[in-house]
Amino acid sequence: MQLRAEEISQIIKKQIQGYDKAAQTTETGTVLSVGDGIARVYGLEGAMAGELLEFPGNLVGLVLNLESDNVGAAIFGDVAGIKEGSVVKRTGRILDVPVGEALVGRVVNALGQPVDGKGPIESPHRRRVEVKAPGILQRQPVKEPLQTGIKAIDAMVPIGRGQRELIIGDRQTGKTAVALDAILNQKGQGVYCFYVAIGQKQSTVATVLDKLTQHGAMEYTTIVIAGASESAPLQFIAPYTGVTMAEYFRDSGRHALVIYDDLSKQAVAYRQLSLLLRRPPGREAYPGDVFYIHSRLLERAAKMANEYAVVKKGTKWADIGSATVFKGEQGEHPSKEELKAKGDEYEILRNPQSGGSLTALPIIETQGGDVSAYIPTNVISITDGQIFLETDLFFSGVRPAINVGVSVSRVGGNAQIKAMKSVAGTLKLDLAQYREKASFAQFASDLDSVTRNQLERGVRLVEVLKQGQYVPQPVEKQVVIIYAATKGFVDAVDVSKLNAYETGLYAFIESKYPQIFETIRTKKVLDKDSEATLKSALTEFGKGFGK
Repeated sequence: MQLRAEEISQIIKKQIQGYDKAAQTTETGTVLSVGDGIARVYGLEGAMAGELLEFPGNLVGLVLNLESDNVGAAIFGDVAGIKEGSVVKRTGRILDVPVGEALVGRVVNALGQPVDGKGPIESPHRRRVEVKAPGILQRQPVKEPLQTGIKAIDAMVPIGRGQRELIIGDRQTGKTAVALDAILNQKGQGVYCFYVAIGQKQSTVATVLDKLTQHGAMEYTTIVIAGASESAPLQFIAPYTGVTMAEYFRDSGRHALVIYDDLSKQAVAYRQLSLLLRRPPGREAYPGDVFYIHSRLLERAAKMANEYAVVKKGTKWADIGSATVFKGEQGEHPSKEELKAKGDEYEILRNPQSGGSLTALPIIETQGGDVSAYIPTNVISITDGQIFLETDLFFSGVRPAINVGVSVSRVGGNAQIKAMKSVAGTLKLDLAQYREKASFAQFASDLDSVTRNQLERGVRLVEVLKQGQYVPQPVEKQVVIIYAATKGFVDAVDVSKLNAYETGLYAFIESKYPQIFETIRTKKVLDKDSEATLKSALTEFGKGFGK
């Protein structure tokens, strides 16, 4: 084969014409010092706050401090391979994680990488971890219940979709158990759940995964883990990763529930980072912005407003363009008359991407029941109420160990169905009166009949509100048993037999009066007819019980 000079010259000319003149520039720096997950890097003048840096050994770091002559970065991973003088590159991108349906049923680390051995996560969507929370106009009030399946919570400390409800208590009082029951109760409710384990033992998270898998809850749940063995930067970023993944479902018009277990460990990790970055310490050695790390996280929980537009029939939302879009309930439409005047060819169209919700259940661990410590008071002030779990109640056999006097939901009855609101209205007051009289009764030798009756009723109310773990109850069953307890139908039942009474009552109603459960489930009210039927059912069952 003979080479021809013209062909060679033509090929060279083509290559010269197509030569890309754009020079590739990468800004690099060198490590000044490294240790405890923090590196100080010299020479990255253009670095942005929150930008990712590339360290040797495929490690990434997050820029947290921008100083006059260096930047401080938190490294996500083991720093053993990084030495003084190591080369660091800018990536030019802000920290983001994969989101979407591909994450459902998976266990991932704080960077969204799979750790469950089920292969890579292939999702076309990624989102930035640090985003601003939705504003006032983008939200609507919380008024749709998120049932936890726990009688004491759904009756007295109700949680609504879009709410932030704090679960607070000492260690080993059942905080995680309450959160897991809430996840189990979302089966078939169309709620995507995210469990974020921060600083937890690997064995604890393995138990959680096992229980969720056993009960079929991993079909709609994602676990984000930054274990006790992980570095402080990963424990700090894990809750933001979890909420970012949950926001994808909120912003696509669906519902999500995210549990942070627990935020006191995240605050400790952030304190460690801040002190290593030489930020000035404040109360309890926490930095001044420790309040802000929790507020910017929890404010991302929201019930999004509905969006509507007046369009010609058959128009799809994607084709609307610049049509008038307004927010709120359909009944609040400002120009209904205008719509009627236009005739039948127009309709109100709802944006399918609107109306989603993200509910947050942060967990805080207290020391010796001290809710007035720095981090607990901070998070209490950000959330819409708290469920306080008490050690004394837990060890006296009241489980879940919810102290009803201290626990509160600032959304209240707005987050309950009408049937529950009508039967649970007096429950909290009855329990408060019982506790007050019980503290005095232990000193009194003889009691009048009214006080004795109130004490007897109170004991039974406390017993009825007890519930085993991993057995969340549907709201219709809760309404029935609470109605029976508050209206005196269980006053004659021996306290030791109340558990059998409850189980038998559900079976009896399901076989003989199934319409009671059906009405509460579908209509969500306990009307006069249903109440009359329920009364006769309770009377009939009471006569036959124990015989």
